[in-house]
Amino acid sequence: MPPLIQMKKVNKKFGTLHVLRDLDLEIEAGQKVTIIGPSGSGKSTVLRILMTLEHPTTGSVLIDGEPLFGQDGEGHSIPLPTPELRRVRGRISMVFQHFNLFPHLTVLQNVTLGPIQVRGVATAAAEERGRELLDMVGLGGKTEAWPAQLSGGQKQRVGIARALAMEPDIMLFDEVTSALDPELVGEVLNVLRRLAHETDMTMLFVTHEMGFAREISDTIVFFDKGNVLEQAAPEALFTEPREERTRQFLEAVLSH
Repeated sequence: MPPLIQMKKVNKKFGTLHVLRDLDLEIEAGQKVTIIGPSGSGKSTVLRILMTLEHPTTGSVLIDGEPLFGQDGEGHSIPLPTPELRRVRGRISMVFQHFNLFPHLTVLQNVTLGPIQVRGVATAAAEERGRELLDMVGLGGKTEAWPAQLSGGQKQRVGIARALAMEPDIMLFDEVTSALDPELVGEVLNVLRRLAHETDMTMLFVTHEMGFAREISDTIVFFDKGNVLEQAAPEALFTEPREERTRQFLEAVLSH
């Protein structure tokens, strides 16, 4: 069985900026993995590539052994044909830093839009599942509310319910608490904790919340300058990092 997620020799350049450098990363089905590292080290770019919001400059990305991108004759990434891309990428959902809710749709409509339009789920079934998911994230009473009526923490919980509504195998979380007021961070982390502990979904987090990362992750991956510098179980990485650069980073972030 191949790993669920495989990135092989992935490079990503934005003009002259080389963000990912020959990145190799493997994640097994069901694993909870957190990527940490300094700003600009390429953490969020990895999630955006998995979501096909960006494509690699070179290298391959496989989901369960199937490519997420095609390649031209020179080894550069090109998009897959649309039906193939939909099928492979349909297994992945992402929760964004800035919620990205549709302001003109109610909370329930935001959650059901994807299943109805992309997956072809009947409206009644999508709404029933949407209500269940909103209950699960503690927003059962907000189905008819508009996004403008919600706090940042509530919007982010709607974002989580919306991503779950697509029934993904893989969930990506990109700095989902960094745009929130400090007192709202806990309510979102509590939902993520439950998901991590109670589901067998593969979950990939980029976060600055080190206590949370330590608690829910099977593996912590430390990124520096566009590559994996160190990868270990949380206890090992936080207490006895092998690399001096990892130790410096942890000292800086944990001393705040």
